[in-house]
Amino acid sequence: MSASAYSLSAMIPAAAFRITAGEPVIGGLRGADVSHYFCPHCMSWMFSRIPGMDFVNVRPTMLEDSSWFTPFIETMTKEKLSWAVTPAKYKYEGFPPVADYGKLMGEYAAVG
Repeated sequence: MSASAYSLSAMIPAAAFRITAGEPVIGGLRGADVSHYFCPHCMSWMFSRIPGMDFVNVRPTMLEDSSWFTPFIETMTKEKLSWAVTPAKYKYEGFPPVADYGKLMGEYAAVG
């Protein structure tokens, strides 16, 4: 859905997220566990919402100023293209084990 070697995602607290213009449409993968929102004009993937989560996964390329964003965790590396490299501190072949989430979130919060 990202039309790229990367699918960057920034976890933004839901209370701090708002759409400032337009009305996105749901597209791509969808279901009871996740909704992906797209621009209705160009169909660019902009953000995702996961029910029950207190954050929104935003594509950093949609931000007016993404200069503050640096990848921290790289996931799904088992499927990545060999030349696709990020400066992420942590790399996982799939998703991080649930037991790692607290440590990762705490460390990222301390860095940010």
